[in-house]
Amino acid sequence: MIKGYIFDYGGTLDTGGCHWGKVFWHLYQRLHVPVSEAQFREAYVYAERTLGRHPIIRPDFTFLQTLEAKVRLQMECLHTYDSQFVAANYVPFIVKAAYEQTQAHTAHSRDVLLTLKQDYPLVLVSNFYGNIHTVLQEFGLDTLFCDVIESAVVGIRKPDPRIFSLGVEALAVRPEETVVVGDSMTKDIIPAKQTGCHTVWYQGEQWDDTPIDLTIPNRIIHDLSTILLA
Repeated sequence: MIKGYIFDYGGTLDTGGCHWGKVFWHLYQRLHVPVSEAQFREAYVYAERTLGRHPIIRPDFTFLQTLEAKVRLQMECLHTYDSQFVAANYVPFIVKAAYEQTQAHTAHSRDVLLTLKQDYPLVLVSNFYGNIHTVLQEFGLDTLFCDVIESAVVGIRKPDPRIFSLGVEALAVRPEETVVVGDSMTKDIIPAKQTGCHTVWYQGEQWDDTPIDLTIPNRIIHDLSTILLA
């Protein structure tokens, strides 16, 4: 019998299952940013690694501010390819479009979580930058979880299974009574299964074409609302 749910945040509740790298790349294409996909991918990785190594994102940063930091770092990397590249021509438009999409996805997620919360306790387990509480409040998600386990705070990052064990402890149930919902097979589904949890893979557009064993998750969904039909 299922007694509680653990949710991932980034790529699950804020993009409809789509990897953030793909979200950005599609916006770059839509806004005709003059870079190749290979150049963009390098810039995306550069930005994420820089944010992971340096305390650029403060605990009081909203997601809008976080997006601005990410895109500016991406542009910083892209400038190395072309010294004439003018980042200011693109940053505000990419940030605005990404933020509007995030608002729509988180609103949908909030509706689903509000319904699920009527019957189950919910915990959030996320690799984030130390400002997840600010972001949750920004999108009206802050009252939905009985606990939030953030990698920057607890010092454990996915795919380390221990971070999901912390989530199970926060729910005060057993692993086999817990469902973990996430968009990443390697960072969410596989380590959650290693802890003994049931898993729901929110299948969206992935960062690469690496073959995925579809027998690993207990269930696959393509819209978060589908979880309510279980």
